[in-house]
Amino acid sequence: MLYVQNNFFKMDSFEINKIVAAVLMVALLVIGIGKLSDVIFHVEKPETPGYTVEVEQAVAMSKETGLEKTEQKIDIASLMAMGDISTGEKVFKKCAACHSIVKGGKNNIGPALYNVVGRKVGAVADYKYSKALSEYGKEWSFAELNGYLIKPAKWIKGTKMAFAGLRKEKDRASVILYLNQNSDNPLPLP
Repeated sequence: MLYVQNNFFKMDSFEINKIVAAVLMVALLVIGIGKLSDVIFHVEKPETPGYTVEVEQAVAMSKETGLEKTEQKIDIASLMAMGDISTGEKVFKKCAACHSIVKGGKNNIGPALYNVVGRKVGAVADYKYSKALSEYGKEWSFAELNGYLIKPAKWIKGTKMAFAGLRKEKDRASVILYLNQNSDNPLPLP
């Protein structure tokens, strides 16, 4: 019985050669099909593209971190014209889980946002900001809010705000208009 079991686990060189040959054949077949499909379905790239996308970019050095910050130049007046306060109120419901927008509202997970437009970043006295926000040194302008709302963690590195951001321009413009409206002295639109 022991003799039969030992022979079961022993393979002669012919069996090993068959397994290696099968693996090599599959590899060659996959490579060959790939090369053959490149020949049959060859696509030449055009010398000149059908259209070009031109994007102006500005590079600014961040005083706090010393890192370059690349941002697209935007026409903030055109962006604000896309917004709608009622849409901003609906979109703000995503923010309301962490932020209060009412006058005299309390800080939640995030600081209260009443009077936020035009306020210095990290200026709510009874809220503990991340070091990145408390040292940022700018004001929440329309352009600054737009950049921050695209992706907060990318705009101000080190912020503890975990919100993914608002991709749609209309949503960002609408939320900024809604934030501006919820103020003692709303700023004039650009």
